[in-house]
Amino acid sequence: MKEKSSSSVSRRVVFAGAGVAGAMAATAAMLPRAPQAVAAAVPPEGLLPQSAGYQASAHVLRYYDTAKV
Repeated sequence: MKEKSSSSVSRRVVFAGAGVAGAMAATAAMLPRAPQAVAAAVPPEGLLPQSAGYQASAHVLRYYDTAKV
């Protein structure tokens, strides 16, 4: 004979609860979010690095050649 488990929660209740929780999570993910204020990520003018900008050096061009599909 089978012995009854000591827990009073059946598997059906556990799976139903998991299904409800998953549905609530999916619904919450689809709700529109309130826009958040984004702070400017630009440093002050005096702190910008003095670079020459993007330079296509030999190793960069080689990478581009090998990455072509």
